[in-house]
Amino acid sequence: MFEVPVLLVLIVVVALIFDFTNGAHDCANAIATVVSTKVLSPRVAVVMAASLNFIGAFLGTKVATTLGAGIVNTDMVANCQPLVLAALLGAIAWNLITWYFGIPSSSSHALIGGLMGAAVAYAGFSTLNGASIAEKILLPLILSPLAGFGMGFLTMFLIMLLCARANRNKLTRAFTKLQIVSAAFMATSHGLNDAQKTMGVITLALFIFNKIDTIAVPFWVKCVCALAMAMGTALGGWKIIKTMGHKIFKLEPVHGFATETSAAAVICGASLFGAPVSTTHTITACIFGVGSTKRLSAVRWGVAGTSTDATQPPNCSANSLRGRPAGANRPRANGSVWKRRHRAATRKSLNSNARPPDWKTARPS
Repeated sequence: MFEVPVLLVLIVVVALIFDFTNGAHDCANAIATVVSTKVLSPRVAVVMAASLNFIGAFLGTKVATTLGAGIVNTDMVANCQPLVLAALLGAIAWNLITWYFGIPSSSSHALIGGLMGAAVAYAGFSTLNGASIAEKILLPLILSPLAGFGMGFLTMFLIMLLCARANRNKLTRAFTKLQIVSAAFMATSHGLNDAQKTMGVITLALFIFNKIDTIAVPFWVKCVCALAMAMGTALGGWKIIKTMGHKIFKLEPVHGFATETSAAAVICGASLFGAPVSTTHTITACIFGVGSTKRLSAVRWGVAGTSTDATQPPNCSANSLRGRPAGANRPRANGSVWKRRHRAATRKSLNSNARPPDWKTARPS
C-alpha cells in the first residue's frame, strides 16, 4: 500500500518539473518581443511574465479537462499507474533537447504525444479518444498557426492604415507604452493555456490512483502548477528569446504590439474552447503575419521549418507605414544624376551650335 503513494508523489514531482521546464521553454515566447524591442529590460520582463503566468493559471480549467479526460479513455487506463509518468518523461526529454539547441518547439504537443504514446503502448489504439483528439487537438493544431498568421497580418495592416499620417517618433513612443500592455496580455494568456496542461495530467494521475472520483482539478493542483510555471519563467529561455525576437526579423515596438496582441487573442480563444494549442507556433505565425504586411519576401520562410535561420528584417519606417517604398523622401545624392544629364545635353547642344537647354545653373544668352 505504501508503494502506490510513493509512485503518485513521484508522478506529481515529475509533472512539476515538466511544468518548470515548460515555463523556461515556452514562457520565453511571452517576453521575447518586448525584450527584443528594448521596451523592457530582461529582468523586468521576466518578473512581469512570471507574475502574470501565475495569475493566468487560475482563470480556467477547460484545457486541463481536455488533457485529463479528452485524449485517453480513462476507464481503459485506470489500472495503468505508470502511464502519466512515462508521458511526462518523454515530454521532459524533448523539452530539454529543444531548449539546449534553442529550438522553439511545442511543449504542449510533446506532452500530448507522450500521453498518447504511453496509452497506445499499454493497451493499443483503442485507448485513444479519437473524436476528442480530432476536435480538440488536431483541428486546433492546424488552425492555430493559420489564425495567428491571419490575425498578425490583419492587426498590422490596420495599424498601418490608421497610422499612415502619424509622426514616426510619436508613433514609436506610443507603441512603446502599448507593447507593455500587449506583453502582459500575452503572458496572462500563456498561463491560461499552458499551465492547465500540467494540471490535467496530474488530475489524470489522481484519478488513476483513485484519489478523486471525477476529472476535476483540485485547488492545490492549480497552486503548485502555477508556482512551478512562474519559477520556470523566472529562469527564462534566452536562446529562444533570441530566435523569436531577432532571427525571424528585428522587431520594433509597433511590430511587437501587433504580434503579442494577435497571439494572445488566438490563445485566449483556444483556451475558452478547451484546446491545448502551441503558444510557440502561434506567436511564431503571428510574427510571420506581421512581417508579411510589407511584402512576403520580407521574411525568409525557411525559419518556419528550422526555427534557427536568420531572416531579413522588414522596414518599419514612416514611409513603409504610409505604403511608400523605403527612401521615397530621400533626396538624390547631390543631384548627381541630373547634373550628368545636364552636362551631356550641354555638350550635345554646343557640338550642334544650338542653345543649351534651360537649367537653373545655365546663364541666359
